[in-house]
Amino acid sequence: MIKRTLYFGNPAYLHLDNKQMIVKLPQVEKNETLSDSFKKENTATIPIEDIGIVILDDKQITITQALIAALLENNTALITCNDTHHPTGLLLNLCGNTLQNERFRIQIDASIPLKKQLWQQTVSTKIENQAALLKIKNIDTGRMQQWAKDVRSGDPDNYEAQAAAYYWANLFSPQLNFRRERSGMPPNNLLNYGYAILRAAVARGLVASGLLPTLGIHHQNKYNAYCLADDIMEPYRPFIDRIVCEIVDTGDDFTELNRLIKQQLLIIPAIDIKIDGERSPLMVGLQRTTTSLVKCFEGETKKIIYPRFI
Repeated sequence: MIKRTLYFGNPAYLHLDNKQMIVKLPQVEKNETLSDSFKKENTATIPIEDIGIVILDDKQITITQALIAALLENNTALITCNDTHHPTGLLLNLCGNTLQNERFRIQIDASIPLKKQLWQQTVSTKIENQAALLKIKNIDTGRMQQWAKDVRSGDPDNYEAQAAAYYWANLFSPQLNFRRERSGMPPNNLLNYGYAILRAAVARGLVASGLLPTLGIHHQNKYNAYCLADDIMEPYRPFIDRIVCEIVDTGDDFTELNRLIKQQLLIIPAIDIKIDGERSPLMVGLQRTTTSLVKCFEGETKKIIYPRFI
């Protein structure tokens, strides 16, 4: 079942009652991000088991400890936002899988050659997906397709960076003069927001599979608590890039991360992807990816299952 993504951008009181999230919205008529059923009543009820991601984006939101505990027990990713309305915090379940101890051990014991092989697959698929998006925009991808084939174990030739330079130079119109920088000019803000949602979904999938999101196969920054999530999300990034491209191509103002733009980015967990030859919602596909990663660590297979552009 596809889990729901809930966004709260107005004052709200959230609490738990009979395994249901109870939502009270004092300014319901002004909330543009919730469904019509929310708008008709001051109170809404949502089954806890239906929720996958919750985003809290208002200083006047009150959420009870009982509800937080119930959400985390259900492996819901709980995201909090800062004054600029960008995701700044992520809460995850500490015990997302019954075999967690065993899987932590095989993850920690994974050999360097295995990690390098997994990173090779990750980079190659990421470049293939980037090339597929450029091809949709009628941009030549010959070099990128070659780079994807030439990636070696551990990517010692850094084809990921070479592909990124070509990709970002061509993804948006030349008039935009775009440079991919986290704190750069728009639409960097849209990409950052979309990636934050994706990162939360990936981290949630890793926890559900009994893996530790901190221990990466490539990313090793000691200040990063989500190195493995940052590794595994790489081939998924172009799916977010495509949504941002569509927003930019409408010609509407995208300099501010307004509610309408957030609505379009909040569908990320439910967008269609093609994974292992089948269509699937992104969040469901992520679980197949993280499950396959566990099998790689256990020695059952040597291949991570990643998505391909439809």
